[in-house]
Amino acid sequence: MTDRPERAVLRLARPYLSRLLGAGLLAAATEFAGLALMATATWLLMSAAGRPPLDRLTVAIVAVRALAVSRGVFRYTERLAGHDAVLRMITDVRTRVFATLTARRDAAPRTGDALSRLVSDVEAVQDLLLRVLVPGAAAALVSLLAVGSAALISPPAAGVLAVGLLVAGVALPVLAARLTRRAADEVAPLRGALAVDAVDLTHGAADLAAFGATGAALAAAETRGGRLARLERRLAATGFAVDAAGVLVGGLTAAAVVVVALRAGVGGVLVGVLAVGSLATVEVALALVGAARQHTQLRAGLARVADLLTDAGEPAPTAPAAPAPGGHDVRFEGVTVRYREGAAPALAGVDIDLPAGRRVAVVGPSGAGKSTLAAVLTGAVRPDAGRVTVDGVDVSGYPDEELPRVVGGLLAEAYVFHATVRENLLLGRPRADEAELTAATRAAGLLDWVGAQPQGWDTVVGEQGGQLSGGQRQRLALARALLAAPPVLVLDEPTEGLDPAAADAVLASALAATPTGHSVLLISHRLSGLAGLDEIVVLDAGRVAQRGRHEELVARPGWYREQWLLQEAAERGYLALAP
Repeated sequence: MTDRPERAVLRLARPYLSRLLGAGLLAAATEFAGLALMATATWLLMSAAGRPPLDRLTVAIVAVRALAVSRGVFRYTERLAGHDAVLRMITDVRTRVFATLTARRDAAPRTGDALSRLVSDVEAVQDLLLRVLVPGAAAALVSLLAVGSAALISPPAAGVLAVGLLVAGVALPVLAARLTRRAADEVAPLRGALAVDAVDLTHGAADLAAFGATGAALAAAETRGGRLARLERRLAATGFAVDAAGVLVGGLTAAAVVVVALRAGVGGVLVGVLAVGSLATVEVALALVGAARQHTQLRAGLARVADLLTDAGEPAPTAPAAPAPGGHDVRFEGVTVRYREGAAPALAGVDIDLPAGRRVAVVGPSGAGKSTLAAVLTGAVRPDAGRVTVDGVDVSGYPDEELPRVVGGLLAEAYVFHATVRENLLLGRPRADEAELTAATRAAGLLDWVGAQPQGWDTVVGEQGGQLSGGQRQRLALARALLAAPPVLVLDEPTEGLDPAAADAVLASALAATPTGHSVLLISHRLSGLAGLDEIVVLDAGRVAQRGRHEELVARPGWYREQWLLQEAAERGYLALAP
């Protein structure tokens, strides 16, 4: 990035500039009202000590009350205006960050790091406005007004006050920023890493325990946590030292103002006003120290957000016209995919035709590129060479919200939400009625289980489907895909986790439930049940090794025939041993 991260972030603030400017002016009014309150109250107390006639104090008494009330009103209004503008802006920022994280399909960040960016890093944008820019601008404006007001009483004293404010409002903030910058730059990445550790330790607890890696994972997380704690302690110690220096600067400035004012022949009451006013003004200026420290701690998070906002600002491809309803013709034309530069391709020059109504199966050994093929079709992975078209239009040209209406289904490791069966199914078609839910779950072989549950469709399946078996989770995900019924249905291992007999029955019913004219791309490691498909494509190391119908491939020497014979023998043995 050649641009400063603050500029990339603040570009989004332009629509809310008037609101932010109003919040800044209200913040300045709040601080100036407080400063005027201190000065007026000091004059009132010192003047009252001489027991003057009450009418000489009436205006000051009224002014003290008015300033006290107005300070609270200004503060409340400033909070409303500032938070209103910032929360509106944060909504835009989070939307853009989420869109960019989603679009980075070729290098998607870890879930914990993505969560850190959406939460803590985006909050850095909020803090930049509310804790840095608004209070910093208000402190600078009030400092200028205070120096001008002091000059009306004693120009030499105003000069001394200006020097003290320069130390408190310029030198100390620069010092604070330099002292905290190095440690602060490490805090945001460490928080992101700890978020990843939390996700891994929570969701991967069973696997870590199975491989005896829980202790090592906990130790790594504790190491990062200890490093983060040390950095935060260092930042706190530095902040304490700078704050102490600020208090010292305030006291020295007030003392110097008093000495200079007395030498200039200023009266006693006004000397007290200058002294108390100087203390209050330096305290306001010290807000710049806090703003500088806060900005330093926000820099890393702002840079991470600005990186995503820069990506989000790139022009989007021109959206094609909405596809016509009904079937669609899909073509893979020389598709090549590499996940890492210099590595062997996951797909290499793959050509497949999937016209409307056609059913094609893709099989092959593990790592052959089957799931990558499905990811390219659904737009989750963009090919390095070649293209995939729907009715002649490259899928990369479709908006994210349009492509799933044409291409969708059951992808690898489909997610089951911590919700009811009904809510999980309705994700595929929000307005589906109970008859459609019944048809989809029947085709997926899940209807009997739903009927046996006391809560029926309202049965909660638990986080990631934890209350279901592996086979039930797969059937639920398959039912959701069948209910959505996209014109191009992708089924990636739809019978994973099912025994052979159940797998054959579920696959047959799922294919039968696919509407006429809709095409199917089936990815499977099982070769049983593929006899009725129009074509079978065998992938090996990302290349098409064989293709044809089931009968042709079984009769031809090659990988398909060997695997067919092996699976047939294994499943006959399974059935023989089954009770």
